[in-house]
Amino acid sequence: MVKKNVHIVPHMHWDREWYFTAEESQILLINNMEEIMDFLETHSDYPAYVLDGQTAVLDDYLAAKPENQERIAQLVREGRLKVGPWYTQTDEMVVGAESITRNLLYGLKDSRAFGRPMMIGYVPDSFGQSAQMPQILNQFNIHRSLFWRGCSERKGTNQSEFIWKSSEGSSVMAQNFPLGYAIGKYLPTDKKMLKQRMEGLFSVLDVRASGMNELIPNGHDQMPIQKDIFEVISTLRKLYPDRHFELTSYEDLFDDLDKQDGFDTIEGEFIDGKYERVHRSIYSTRMDLKATNARIENKITNELEPLASLASSIGLSYEHGLIELIWKELMKNHAHDSIGACCSDKVQREIMARYRITEERVDRLIGFYQRRVSESVQLKGNEDRLTLFNVLPGRSDDLITATVTMREPSFSLVDRSNNPVNFDVINVDKIDPGLIDRQIVAKGDYRKFNRFTIQFRYRLPEFGFETLKVIKKSTGQEKIMQTTASDQIETQDYRVTFNSNGTLTLTDKASGQRYENILGLENQGDAGDEYDFSPLKYDKPIYSAKTVSNADISIKEAQETFDVIIKYDFLVPADLSNRLAENPKMGKIGVTLHLIFSKTSRTIHFSFDLCNHVKDQRTRVLVPTNIITKAAISDNQFGKIIRPIKDTAIEVWKKEKWAERPDPIFPFLSYVSVTDKQTVSVFTNSSREYEVLNDGETIAVTLFRSVGTLGKPNLIRRPGRPSGINAATPDSQMLKNLRLNFAIRIDPVNFNDASVACDAKEYLTPIMSYNQIPYQAMHLNESPVTVPARLEKSIPLPEGAVLSVVKQSEDGERYLARIFNPTSHAIKLPSTLEQVNLAEKLIKSVNNLLPNQVVTLVLRGW
Repeated sequence: MVKKNVHIVPHMHWDREWYFTAEESQILLINNMEEIMDFLETHSDYPAYVLDGQTAVLDDYLAAKPENQERIAQLVREGRLKVGPWYTQTDEMVVGAESITRNLLYGLKDSRAFGRPMMIGYVPDSFGQSAQMPQILNQFNIHRSLFWRGCSERKGTNQSEFIWKSSEGSSVMAQNFPLGYAIGKYLPTDKKMLKQRMEGLFSVLDVRASGMNELIPNGHDQMPIQKDIFEVISTLRKLYPDRHFELTSYEDLFDDLDKQDGFDTIEGEFIDGKYERVHRSIYSTRMDLKATNARIENKITNELEPLASLASSIGLSYEHGLIELIWKELMKNHAHDSIGACCSDKVQREIMARYRITEERVDRLIGFYQRRVSESVQLKGNEDRLTLFNVLPGRSDDLITATVTMREPSFSLVDRSNNPVNFDVINVDKIDPGLIDRQIVAKGDYRKFNRFTIQFRYRLPEFGFETLKVIKKSTGQEKIMQTTASDQIETQDYRVTFNSNGTLTLTDKASGQRYENILGLENQGDAGDEYDFSPLKYDKPIYSAKTVSNADISIKEAQETFDVIIKYDFLVPADLSNRLAENPKMGKIGVTLHLIFSKTSRTIHFSFDLCNHVKDQRTRVLVPTNIITKAAISDNQFGKIIRPIKDTAIEVWKKEKWAERPDPIFPFLSYVSVTDKQTVSVFTNSSREYEVLNDGETIAVTLFRSVGTLGKPNLIRRPGRPSGINAATPDSQMLKNLRLNFAIRIDPVNFNDASVACDAKEYLTPIMSYNQIPYQAMHLNESPVTVPARLEKSIPLPEGAVLSVVKQSEDGERYLARIFNPTSHAIKLPSTLEQVNLAEKLIKSVNNLLPNQVVTLVLRGW
């Protein structure tokens, strides 16, 4: 009889932070690492130990113990200490594609500095698995994946091993933890206790295993190495002589799986909460943190890296070291607990501090590159300059918003040929001279500067920059756009009425469709925790469209845009105890809605400034669609995904004893759309959580949730034990100011005929500007290069493809343009360009970009 192979794999799962801080875990890490290394060095028969697949653990350890670097490297080279492939244990749901790519890129780079990485896509505790992960892993030459959460039989198998494919054809050999990564924690040596423990495990493992190999991971969160594991294995061999027990590694497990065949093949994402919780509504916890993450990710990939590439192409330095520091600081916040914000208040404050450090680095490096490029421009005359940067080829809307700073009350703009450039002044602020250059006030000059916010159209290079001259005028006064008396506006595509309840009524001229109560708010009691929204029994949602009647509306018109500000107070019960009270105490959510309508674009930009005084609630913004449909379309990493509006498992989840109810609350990265003959889309640069209501008639995007507990037991939609721990987190009530940025777009065609993904990319990629003036707080020597006033670089972006990023390769040898296909048809690629994979290694070029496929092109002539 052939024995089952039971692989016992020693590991530790290392949450850098959770209900404890990174500082606390670092102290524990030093102790645990010393024990691990001592044990490996003194027990040659102990095969290997898995260091949780993330090299940030090594960064934390070596920050305090740099003298042990070679000691670690020796164990890695021997294959005894398993490191990589990640930098941190990434989330896969609300973290962007480039973030996941850099997590592997830098994780593998750091791993190889020690020795051979563990080439397994190891994510033992991520709250769901992206459908695009097989493709991403394959492009790093990783063909094995090991994860826990998100599986159920309705994916097509009940086996713990299967082939997992992404839609463009990539695949990995996947092993799912059927009972989690901690089932082998603290295994007892007592024969009776050990047998009792094993019987429970084998009752599941034997059913789920596809063959003769089973996995018992011997580790847990922050668990020290189990030193008596050999005694445990000896006892197991006596208890179960019909099984073969071996202390081994994940790599050895996959080597044995490779000898099998007949695996089921599965495609798509894993977000079912049948056997373990995936926390589908965690995407809106601590929205201040999540909105900051979205904004920073988009700044890095849509502004900083393309700008750095442009600057490098003219002879300036591409600062790889600084950019890597930026990514790594950001990725420390991308582990599931950190980006999920299911943490203590103390930890959440540390997360926000890291975001602030990261964003400051990003903003300052963007400003530095803009300044150096502007100073490099050869332009006759000593006038101030306004340099405009376009880093998005194929841009459809060339509307520019910029700032110009001077002491004079008026100015004009001219191009490099001295042709005038017309503009509107949107706003003027007074700026203290000490903020411009402290040397000004040191010399006793306290006259304030004028900072003009201006708006104009200008056709820029497809990918490049152009410098305009700023001609100062000592007389006259710039006119600022004025408020209009009407409550209606009309653009090329829309007629819009602004209602006293704070909403919009919009008519699309092309289709004739009329949309009522756009951007109304829905508020509902939230009896949940940091992991999950939980409705209060008998509570009914409150709608601003029905309760607000006196919104203050201000409309200003410029040559190219309408600028609209709507203010109102949304009054709802002050906390959970008042939700069902007969005479509830009311609380206030102060709302300032700012909309910008371009007169020639279908994309409507808007932002919410919210001042929250209400606890225990969820607030969502509603976008009516006038569409009945069964599915919604949103983006995921390097592609799109179509999800049902109603989850059929809702009908059986209690009967089947799911760990949580499968509500159709989903993540998105930049857009969500519903479509028939029209397409209604919401773009985001903040919240990444949506639900489509009323059979498709309404898109609801969560603005924020207010809760006060890390984990609660027995929620309506999540029965049983608390997730995490039952600890107070008053900061998560979000009693603060919050700004969230979005856009709406209505296309009078089906999604397949629209360009939603490209339009969302354009929304997230502003035209940048830099105003060069004779004052600087920080002084530099003259630029080492000179360039003309207008420069354009070639980016071969095929029609329909989306540009993910332009960057310099990590080795500094090439400039790269990463593109992906969000459409439903193949896209022809340029046949003359070399291609590299996500790991930036040259590959055999593909001629056609398949739907949901990503390729990285090597740019020529840069």
